Amino acid sequence: MDSLKLLALDTEDLSVVSAHLQDAVFKTDGLSYDARHHVFSVVVNRFVWETATGRGKAFERRRAVVAFKRVNAVRSIGIDRKDTTSVFSLLAVNFTPQGEGPDGTLELVLSGNASVALDVECVEVQLADTGGAWETSLKPRHPAV
Repeated sequence: MDSLKLLALDTEDLSVVSAHLQDAVFKTDGLSYDARHHVFSVVVNRFVWETATGRGKAFERRRAVVAFKRVNAVRSIGIDRKDTTSVFSLLAVNFTPQGEGPDGTLELVLSGNASVALDVECVEVQLADTGGAWETSLKPRHPAV
């Protein structure tokens, strides 16, 4: 499978990026905010959902970087930046508009009741695989709703 590269410029695109990031794992030291350039990034090990079909088959994870652009402010709940050993699972990326313009808040919903909120001028998110895949026998499971 070739490396994945996606760009989200609206909420429809964002839902595709969010689906590809579901169950991506990262440590707190994978979070970075460049206030000067208004970019928040996360280095993750994403589960490769696009090839995860069938039982008894080996699954894959890939190293990826997610860049959120045009970020004016970052807030987090449930994350201790000094604890670099904590591992979080990214459950979803949601956007809530602020009024009628393109600005609003992107929320990274994480495991353990944690989250990161990004105040953005507009939706502009890039996801890119940065390395080869490695095999995992574990497929994330979610309770039926």
